[in-house]
Amino acid sequence: MSKRVPMVLSKSISKLGKIGDLVEVAPGYARNYLLPQKLAVIATSSILKQVEQRKEKESQRLLLAKQVAEEQKVSLESVESFTISKQVGEGEAIFGTVTSQEVVEIIQKITNQEIDRRGVDLPEINQIGSYEATIKIHPEVIANIKIQVVPA
Repeated sequence: MSKRVPMVLSKSISKLGKIGDLVEVAPGYARNYLLPQKLAVIATSSILKQVEQRKEKESQRLLLAKQVAEEQKVSLESVESFTISKQVGEGEAIFGTVTSQEVVEIIQKITNQEIDRRGVDLPEINQIGSYEATIKIHPEVIANIKIQVVPA
């Protein structure tokens, strides 16, 4: 059986790995496909050091992004409640519903923070009153806010 060749991927390849992964492949696969297509480079000590440095920078960036998200969560949860005015019909029922876009706009107006509307999870709001909403700021950080719906 022939020896396997250690390589570092330059591009993501399905069923093999992501960019920067160290993989061991058959010599023919490396020589005939990966190297000519510039999908990978042969793993040398200097290339492995570069890969480690890139991974370290990426982990630092992810840690910083999580810290920023934690600060954003604290500032969002420090606001007592966000008030949204809606037209009201009979029995305190509102016309339409409160959308995630409206929540994002009121948060922007009050706290000057950019929130992705796709991260806002609202209960079904069809009457005036107080509601709880969750906002996914980061994959590991979720903020809970209070929304007060009042008649316009």
